[in-house]
Amino acid sequence: MATATTTGTTTPTGGRSQAARAHVQRFGTFLSGMIMPNIGAFIAWGLITALFIETSPFLPYGPIGGFGTDAEGTPHTGLVGPMITYLLPLLIAYTGGRMVYDVRGGVVGAIATSGVIVGAGIPMFIGAMIMGPLTAWLMKKIDAIWDGKIKPGFEMLVNNFSAGIFGGLMAIVGFFVVGPAVTVFSEAAARVVDFLVANNLLPLTSILIEPAKVLFLNNAINHGILTPLGTTQALEEGKSILFLLEANPGPGLGILLAYMVFGRGTARASAPGAALIHFVGGIHEIYFPYVLMKPALILAAIAGGASGVLTFTLLGAGLQAPAAPGSIIAVLAQTPPSAGNYLGVLAGVAIATVVTFLVAAVILKTSKDKGEGDLAEATSRMETMKGRKSSVASAMVGTSGGADSGGTAARELGDGGPVRHIVFACDAGMGSSAMGASVLRNKVKAAGFGDVKVTNAAIANLTDDFDIVVTHQDLATRARPKVPGAALVTVDNFMGSPRYDEIVEAVQQRNGATVPAGAAPSQDTVPDGAAAGTASAPASATAGGAAAAAATGGPAADGDAASGGAILTRERIVMDGGARNAEQAIDEAGGLLVAAGAVTDEYVTSMHERESSVSTFMGNGLAIPHGTNQAKDSIRSSALSVVKYPEGLDWNGKPVTWVIGIAGKDNEHLAILSRVAKIFGNKEKVRQLDEASTADEVLELLGKVND
Repeated sequence: MATATTTGTTTPTGGRSQAARAHVQRFGTFLSGMIMPNIGAFIAWGLITALFIETSPFLPYGPIGGFGTDAEGTPHTGLVGPMITYLLPLLIAYTGGRMVYDVRGGVVGAIATSGVIVGAGIPMFIGAMIMGPLTAWLMKKIDAIWDGKIKPGFEMLVNNFSAGIFGGLMAIVGFFVVGPAVTVFSEAAARVVDFLVANNLLPLTSILIEPAKVLFLNNAINHGILTPLGTTQALEEGKSILFLLEANPGPGLGILLAYMVFGRGTARASAPGAALIHFVGGIHEIYFPYVLMKPALILAAIAGGASGVLTFTLLGAGLQAPAAPGSIIAVLAQTPPSAGNYLGVLAGVAIATVVTFLVAAVILKTSKDKGEGDLAEATSRMETMKGRKSSVASAMVGTSGGADSGGTAARELGDGGPVRHIVFACDAGMGSSAMGASVLRNKVKAAGFGDVKVTNAAIANLTDDFDIVVTHQDLATRARPKVPGAALVTVDNFMGSPRYDEIVEAVQQRNGATVPAGAAPSQDTVPDGAAAGTASAPASATAGGAAAAAATGGPAADGDAASGGAILTRERIVMDGGARNAEQAIDEAGGLLVAAGAVTDEYVTSMHERESSVSTFMGNGLAIPHGTNQAKDSIRSSALSVVKYPEGLDWNGKPVTWVIGIAGKDNEHLAILSRVAKIFGNKEKVRQLDEASTADEVLELLGKVND
């Protein structure tokens, strides 16, 4: 067994605590996902408030600020009130609904939130964060009831009326139930904040906030509670101290300054650049590895944070809107325009910096370890907790692996003994992992290492007896605890990730770079069927004899292939798809499989479930939606459907031209995917497919899937 280690792979101290932290992190990420895209709107509201309210020293103007009356004596409405009451909550609700159920979810979420807004009568940020995603989720479940059962020509009628009716009903629920309930909660939370401020206890929040920042749990606190409450407070008082509790850059700056003076090695050398990025750029995560390298420094951050909050409280400092990112520039931009406010904010930041620096200096000076620990290892641990790559932090310590890396650095891949077994893991161990394994297997064999096994498996079935584990970056946190002894590589492109080349280089380094006699030719010159043939051993290891037989041309499993039918026919090729997003494309590709009698409607539902777990985008303009492992009983026979989108399709942020729906009976999909991977791994074949104008041309190019 190889001894290579993963990036950030640590011996688990408690699987439950790690799982709980991952859940909280995902929850915080979801909350911030509703707020962060709309920060520009918060800033716009803050600027309009500062410039046009009646007390503004700059440019008071009644019709914009909402004070005074017109010629007929009617009070001006202005922009400040409507923006905070209607615009911001509706934007949050729409964003949250869209995260759950695309545009349809966003629309019904905004409709429902309008009821909460009117029913509450106060800015309803928390209500929007509840009603937007909840209504979208319920709409998704309702749509699933009649999915595939609507007669052709009535889809738009049913979709529009169902969204309107359900959105209206949820608006009524929001008016009578959710709005009043959230009002009670908001008022109670506001009283708690007022109590803390009145009794000078608000600095105690640093005991929670500063460790939470380093552990990436701050989003649930900051964007889930502080931003909504702070915005309400700012509406009433013109500013809120709550916006400064987490965004204060002082504690992080103090820690980095202490490393600059008292640190050693790489940490001291990199601290000046990190301080600039943190303080001016507002990227706070840049200092997290420095704390993880010396955990006692969290005490310095807490002391500095509490001192800063106390200063803000005593001087009455606050911001008029959230400061995002937490740069000193953003903080000053959101400071109400008066000398006293600027003085209070700057004093709080300065005192937080000084106190943190002094406490950190004592910790570094009195300890044997002066901060010369492994900063790269600490960065890796931070990325493990975060669940994804930090390009800024990695660049500072020289471990960046590019935009797609997201995991193990090449030098760690090269550690350990010979590589005997590589596994590509995904959620179900079916389509995505099989495709990735096929591409990587061809590359490894082309490099002359045909004896290295490249298989695929579900994450739930991983055991710690692999040398290298490859998985999607979104699944890294789930895979790491299961394979502490393997090198873990994460990718976001199944077909063309540059990480595959790094893996091949690591195999060459660990197994010996000399290409053995009789090495396989390059991928583009592998004879037809070679890719499928090489899949036989892995298939037998991961999917049983049926897949192996299918891969090697032996007796096939049940399904189309077994009965002499074709996996892909001309009738299941569409040259100009009508979908506009990934969800509609899945319906289109899945509908072709249903129409062919290869799968039931339940399989198409499972294709959506699979996509919501991890994207089936493969790279090279290709997406291969497929069902979950639990839906295998919904497959009647093996089949493919192919849909081309000549103008391109946005697949959740990735450009897609080809969508191939796949269903494999008795694991026959492994052999099918191996053939598809060989075709789409060949740039010339992809070019020919893109230039094809008829279904017959596509069938000729993809016909090898029927072999």
